[in-house]
Amino acid sequence: MKNIDFEYLCTVIGNLAGVPIRLFRGKEQIFYHAVVSLPKDPILPYREDILSINSHIGYYITPEFYYYGIVRSGDLTIAIGPSMQIGSDDQTLKELAFRCDVPQADMGEFLTGMKSILPLPLDSILQMLCAMNYVMNEEKLGLEDLRIYETEQRELKEQTEELFAEHQLDTELDAGPQELHNTLALEQTILNFVRRGDTSALRDWLKKMPAVRPGILAKDALRQLKNTFIVTATLVSRSAIRGGMEVNEALTLSDAYIQKCELLNSFECITNLQYCMIFDYTERVERLRLGRMPSKFVLDVTNYVRRHLSEPISTEKIAESMFLSRSRLSVKFREETGVTLTDFILREKTEEAKRLLRYTEKSAVAISNYLGFSSQSHFSRVFKKYAGCQPNEYRKRYDRP
Repeated sequence: MKNIDFEYLCTVIGNLAGVPIRLFRGKEQIFYHAVVSLPKDPILPYREDILSINSHIGYYITPEFYYYGIVRSGDLTIAIGPSMQIGSDDQTLKELAFRCDVPQADMGEFLTGMKSILPLPLDSILQMLCAMNYVMNEEKLGLEDLRIYETEQRELKEQTEELFAEHQLDTELDAGPQELHNTLALEQTILNFVRRGDTSALRDWLKKMPAVRPGILAKDALRQLKNTFIVTATLVSRSAIRGGMEVNEALTLSDAYIQKCELLNSFECITNLQYCMIFDYTERVERLRLGRMPSKFVLDVTNYVRRHLSEPISTEKIAESMFLSRSRLSVKFREETGVTLTDFILREKTEEAKRLLRYTEKSAVAISNYLGFSSQSHFSRVFKKYAGCQPNEYRKRYDRP
């Protein structure tokens, strides 16, 4: 290997990109540089997956749609990221901070630092990786040589394969003219499920869903599937807005899904991502809507709760945000939904706790603190009431240690 000053190379690239960069020898980090202040490195929850990439150049996309790039030479690995094209909201960043074990006292600094990272197109990161790879390995590669490396896509396939194996979208372009443009009724059916937040009905309908043959949107089959995805994302996001989802949240999520779709080159991965997106929107609307025809007042309250799950939520704070008295807020919410506001808040926190217990390794104590419970015993009582079991019992169902 040539005599390369890797720390100098990392510093220059990090300054140029405005993105954190690290140098590893094997699995051990030996250098870190960032132009932004972050109390914890956001790579931590994904470090093992990122370092498991074996090629000279690779990249990894997180569930929050941040991406990391790596260049490997011998036992040395440079990892740059995260960057993104679309920023995350505070709640998403707070969950990332939780996964990184950021102390509550440092939460503000972490959020500010993440928001200060320079947004870059993935192609820009990949061009930097190609340049570093040439310096480190004397290997000339271009964007066309780089492959998708997304562990979460394999996980997504496992989650959706059983349910949708017999119902994948038919994207053949050689169907007869009489079979084209038969999607309007199917489209309206799906959009109604999204608007109502009816995940149960959507799941049942998909079990017997007819084959879908969209019109021709491109001459290339892969481009056809991506264009269909973009149309679906646009329609589904608008339907979710009509169902009560905040406009900015719905459109930001749509942009993120489209960006992720554009990075894929597998029919299976794009189809799986499309199903995931539809269910994601439907589930988000379902958690916002109480009753068949919720009022704007109810939607405003439920949106507030969803945005502040990682904080101690009080009726006083909600009432203040809506310019109502505490008593008026509580009475009006119960009149319109049939449940107390306290019950709704604790139920939502329990649902979030269930997700974290199932999909993270965080302890029940850490999850309790993250969700703003006053004590571990309070969290356990609430979880038992709404989930029917203790947190450790729930985790054991999914083979979590």
